[in-house]
Amino acid sequence: MTFVQLIDCKTSRFDEMDRLMDTWVEKTKGKRTATHSVMGKDRSDATHFIEIVEFPSYEEAMRNSNLPETDTIFKEMVALCDEMPTFTDLDVVRDDQLYAANIRQFFETIAGKGDLPPLNGLIAEHYHDHDPANEQDTLGLDAITREIGMWRSGFDFSFTVDDQITEGDRVCTRWTWNGTHTGDFMGMPATGRQVSMTGTTIFRCQEDGKIIEGWWQYDRLGLMGQLGALDALEQ
Repeated sequence: MTFVQLIDCKTSRFDEMDRLMDTWVEKTKGKRTATHSVMGKDRSDATHFIEIVEFPSYEEAMRNSNLPETDTIFKEMVALCDEMPTFTDLDVVRDDQLYAANIRQFFETIAGKGDLPPLNGLIAEHYHDHDPANEQDTLGLDAITREIGMWRSGFDFSFTVDDQITEGDRVCTRWTWNGTHTGDFMGMPATGRQVSMTGTTIFRCQEDGKIIEGWWQYDRLGLMGQLGALDALEQ
């Protein structure tokens, strides 16, 4: 179970504290077990700071605490504080990766059966799409909706989300696409062939969770080969 520790402290020497944290990161490289750390400053009290440190488990956090470097840094940190810091230990019982969930919903929606529903709840009006298969970037909600419609008119398809990594406002998704060629696609009439490809998409989300920008990488040449579009070139 993921474990989080909250460190609540007051210091008028934050710059020194900040450098001390950099020292801890450097000295524990390859040994520390913390996976994520965030420090925030109280808007109503410039001397009040809270650090949130995430670990894979309580046991890993204890292993991290037992490092001699951690003990040394802790003593130096206390010396920089205006008063004794407090520690709150938390077992994470819910962790909503909201941007990642919105991206999964996007893939499910564009692969759904029937008419494509409005995408304005998932995609921002001024969306910017980067697809190396297109000569120019696709700009705007209406344009990306037409692009998705082109794929839906050519295939019955589904996405399987294989991996997702979230960093700030970006979500990287590794996916597998499986489809049946049921209609015209780039001038190729339906072949009924079963086709598949893998790819990776990085989406940038705005604060309300809507997708504002996307970067696609996938094997479109391999897809065309499966459809038989390269057969004449191979002869």
